[in-house]
Amino acid sequence: MPRVFMAVVVGAALAAAGCVMQGILRNPLVSPFTLGVSTAAAFGAGIAIVMGPALFGGLYSFHVDFIGQTFSGSALVTMLFAFLFGMLSIALVIILARDERVSKATLVLSGVVVSYLFQAGLSFLKYISDDGSLRDITLWTMGNLWSATWVNLFIMIIPVIICLIYLEKISIDINTLSAGTSVANNLGTNVAKLRMHGLLVCTVVVCVCLSFTGAIGFIGLMAPHICRRLIGNDNRYLLPASALMGGLILLISDTVARNAFSSDVPVGILIYLIGGGFFIWMVVNKRWREVP
Repeated sequence: MPRVFMAVVVGAALAAAGCVMQGILRNPLVSPFTLGVSTAAAFGAGIAIVMGPALFGGLYSFHVDFIGQTFSGSALVTMLFAFLFGMLSIALVIILARDERVSKATLVLSGVVVSYLFQAGLSFLKYISDDGSLRDITLWTMGNLWSATWVNLFIMIIPVIICLIYLEKISIDINTLSAGTSVANNLGTNVAKLRMHGLLVCTVVVCVCLSFTGAIGFIGLMAPHICRRLIGNDNRYLLPASALMGGLILLISDTVARNAFSSDVPVGILIYLIGGGFFIWMVVNKRWREVP
């Protein structure tokens, strides 16, 4: 049951973040994955796995029991580094988003560039790591729900709920952006502030989830587009619908990954297969490429 609930919460958070990012930046290809947040979080986790013992010494190997759950220093350090580097990756995008002269394509390309930079660092960490660390990094980058416990779920769900409530609160302002930046400003929306705060909160909720699950991509891209074709573009309804769709996608994918194979396959592998095909479909089909 903790794994089922964690799949729903993580899927909902990633989908809601993708929906808001697409609305704020007015680009259908934007998601936490395409902006480099997942890769940056993976790089942070890689640093903790490879260099954690040298950086933190005994703190890295300690264990503490809390509410019947054993927490290791290595797991806590890995989650912390994944969170911090995921937040770092969005800094460039936020800076560029504040400049109205920067095109939507440039924002997406900046996320791709940031992703490549962190991917290079992650590849270097894999090269210098030993066999045990290399396996840990590889499993983390695949994305999984193996860490699902009631305690971890409780720790995760509090910031997720707070962030989702805030994102729903600003959904009306995001609607004004569909008419253009000038119109939104004339209607009283502070576009620069909206973009900065929206992207920051989206990154927080994504990094919180990825810290527990590893890199899971494409849900923030798929769920909003599916719901947009079903219920329209009003973000007041699109955001909660996308969250429900994201939770459903990840829950079904994890159920298949657990039961359709001889071993418990990381759900990230299946999500990458589904998301890759969906991304190609969006690129070649004009009806799916446009976000009003």
